[in-house]
Amino acid sequence: METSEVYFTSMHTELQDGLLDKFRRLMDAAGIGSIDMQKKFVAIKTHFGELGNLAFLRPNYSKVIADKISQMEGIPFLTDCSTLYVGKRKNAVEHLCTASLNGFNSVSAGCQIIIGDGLKGTNDIEIPFKGDHITTAKIGREIYDSDIMITLNHFKCHELMGFGGAVKNIGMGCASKRGKMELHSSGKPIVKEKRCRGCGRCLDICAHSAITVAEKAAIDHNICAGCGRCIGLCPFDAIAASMDEAAEVICRKVVEYAAAVLAGKPSFHMSVIADVSPFCDCHKENDLPIIPNVGMLASFDPVALDKACVDLSQKQPMIAGSRLYTNSNGIKPDDIFKCTHPDTRWQATFEHAIKMKLGSSRYELIEID
Repeated sequence: METSEVYFTSMHTELQDGLLDKFRRLMDAAGIGSIDMQKKFVAIKTHFGELGNLAFLRPNYSKVIADKISQMEGIPFLTDCSTLYVGKRKNAVEHLCTASLNGFNSVSAGCQIIIGDGLKGTNDIEIPFKGDHITTAKIGREIYDSDIMITLNHFKCHELMGFGGAVKNIGMGCASKRGKMELHSSGKPIVKEKRCRGCGRCLDICAHSAITVAEKAAIDHNICAGCGRCIGLCPFDAIAASMDEAAEVICRKVVEYAAAVLAGKPSFHMSVIADVSPFCDCHKENDLPIIPNVGMLASFDPVALDKACVDLSQKQPMIAGSRLYTNSNGIKPDDIFKCTHPDTRWQATFEHAIKMKLGSSRYELIEID
């Protein structure tokens, strides 16, 4: 296994030298300048945070990256895809409104914002991939059309994967609605009858005539192909994925999606270990961080970057009153992610990433001021 370089800087600052200055130096030291960006469309994949969540990364970080891309004559845009669940980011209109309310705009972020899978989360493309779980990855078309991928990742815990970092931001975050359904579910969409108005709009999107509507919509799972396009089309959020996939399988599927997204595309990845909340930023709330702020990291290898984030986080003391502290009865556990979410096994991400040749879990940590 090859050893990848991961660059690190702490959150400590001196007078006249702020975090964004250190973030900029980190980015340069890690080698972002080696990428040919001239006249290339550069996707900056981030997470705008669900409305009400305050743990997401501020737009100031993305502006540092966007400004660098512009200086290198690239064409940056900030992007994410629609969510599968009901919330304030389930379509492009609401997603952009949420991003704006959370402080993201063309001035604060340094570039335009484009939702990667279109108005209703149905504008995607299938990328062939020979994995253990998937044959095609359903990826937002605008992200697929980009020439270069830069990821800006808030490192945190995650209720399905144990932790959320670069691999999740790419694999889960770049998936369209039907892609996210494939990641979360081994079954077919279901109708939530209390939400269904019987409007019949889902009939036109179903290519297999699996949906019928009387007073309520019904899906014949013997006919349904599981594409999930009806989920994005329903204006009342009455159709949803069954969310029945095992957590470890989700880890492996996300790895395969990430590998499909990055195949043949130059990429660079930056993560911030701060406000390490016990749940994903997709939640409309965020609990106490489980550990103190650690630092900022950058690498060309998203797997090595995630492993460095995991290792650094495991060394930190717990924050009293946090979910981790409560779950462990105040005694520091050997595995902070397993303790926070006992039903997860985060190691599966690295095991499968190595198998899929997405990156290396062996790294050299290079610290800069």
